Amino acid sequence: MTQPDATVMTPSEWELMRIVWTKGTATSREIIDLIQQRRDWSDSTIKTLLARLVKKKMLTTQKAVRAFTYKPVVAESTAMRESSQALFAHLCGMKKGGVLLDLIQTTPLSRRDIEALQAVLAAKQLDAPEMVPCDCLPDQSGCATAD
Repeated sequence: MTQPDATVMTPSEWELMRIVWTKGTATSREIIDLIQQRRDWSDSTIKTLLARLVKKKMLTTQKAVRAFTYKPVVAESTAMRESSQALFAHLCGMKKGGVLLDLIQTTPLSRRDIEALQAVLAAKQLDAPEMVPCDCLPDQSGCATAD
């Protein structure tokens, strides 16, 4: 059986998954009602997206009387980790720190989040290299600019 791959979800599918992750399980009617409070999507569009998520093995479905009930196969934290790791795998090693800085500056964080980040950074600083090398080219010749 193929393992679900969160990196293949579209932004629209992520929106539906967030509803199901939050609720734990949800009927198609609940999902439709909730997403239509934020998006002007037709019932059929939402049902098509749900069917794609089932096909991608991100959701399981059960038919009960007149409604389908959906349940996530993959935990939200797993999907977020897979997607962020896949994105960062495409970035230049030298520029990942800058991307993280930008994310930290533009993302609302709780005090608890900030304390956890500070603790991780303090531990990483103990054996951090002076500079992370560029890994864009096989010959390690480096980036033209560090942006």
